[in-house]
Amino acid sequence: MRKYTILVILFFIVIGTSLAQRPGDRYDREKLEAARVAFITTRLDLKPEQAERFWPIFNVFNDAREKNLKEMSELGRVKDIEISESEAKARISKKFEIQRKMILDEEKFVRDLSSVLTYNQIIQLNGLSREFARHIYQRRKGESQK
Repeated sequence: MRKYTILVILFFIVIGTSLAQRPGDRYDREKLEAARVAFITTRLDLKPEQAERFWPIFNVFNDAREKNLKEMSELGRVKDIEISESEAKARISKKFEIQRKMILDEEKFVRDLSSVLTYNQIIQLNGLSREFARHIYQRRKGESQK
């Protein structure tokens, strides 16, 4: 009897959590990443040998960029209602330090990419992340209206 009670409880927990999630909010991270790779590769018209050299450079830069953006976001969050002036000043200084680092990282990224891509392709790359995000948003919006 105890075994059946546990199974029934587990069944309701699984059903409850699956119903609590809206279907439109779920996404497969691997599929999303594959779509991003295909989108950028297509839009930049990368040849196979270019893509082979491009993606490792891009991934290293993008991972570092995301880490820096996350750190900057955390610096902007104030957990307590008030922080001291010295803490606020330190956070702002740290934010500027991260921004300077990000500029240096981007300059290195462009130098590294210039051996793989043309400068026109590098300029196109700048807007592709936003364009991809808009593309995904519009697809999801279209699916939710069906």
